[in-house]
Amino acid sequence: MARIQIIAIAISILFLFYIVRLIIKGKLREEYSIVWIVCTVILVLFSFWRDGLEVVSNLVGILSPPNLVFTAAIFAIFIYLLHLSVVVSKLHSQNKQLAQDIALLKEKMEKK
Repeated sequence: MARIQIIAIAISILFLFYIVRLIIKGKLREEYSIVWIVCTVILVLFSFWRDGLEVVSNLVGILSPPNLVFTAAIFAIFIYLLHLSVVVSKLHSQNKQLAQDIALLKEKMEKK
């Protein structure tokens, strides 16, 4: 096993433990941690399986394995941004509803 492979495995596993620690402390919600856990597991898998990236890129039909990494990363970023946009939209409508409810309660309190 090459030195860079051992370093990649160690860093990936440490990152996975860090994500779990953030979840346990309540600093990272489970719904957002899924993406990080999946990405870290993929990193660990390809750290152990050195020829894996080449095999997968050949199966998909991509000539150069680094192109597969960039394509997958861009696709993952788009999916994650879409998810965050949905969450922000939901929070925006909840914020608006909350502000309206507070305004109604404030008006009701002033009339008394």
